Amino acid sequence: MKPNRNESERQQAHAEKSLFDAVISLQSAKECRLFFKDLCTPTELQALVDRWQVVEYLQKELPYRKIHDLTGVSVTTIGRVARCLSDGSGGYQTAIDRISH
Repeated sequence: MKPNRNESERQQAHAEKSLFDAVISLQSAKECRLFFKDLCTPTELQALVDRWQVVEYLQKELPYRKIHDLTGVSVTTIGRVARCLSDGSGGYQTAIDRISH
């Protein structure tokens, strides 16, 4: 993360927590859609959507090249998502587990 040069680590952590608190306060997919459309540029939002779509295809064990053909996402990004899925912080897996129940 690229902190503001004038912010301490503590201030940056507070700002990050504030963002995450805002996200978890949202109560529907519609509210999330509206929030993320306001928060992100169209390109940033598309990148998030693309990565989440890659997660779905990786869960189906599709080859990277096939995922690229289906989504247009670079093989490098697919590899990065795969590494986060297997060796990351567990965020993807938590979301997968919660929406699959």
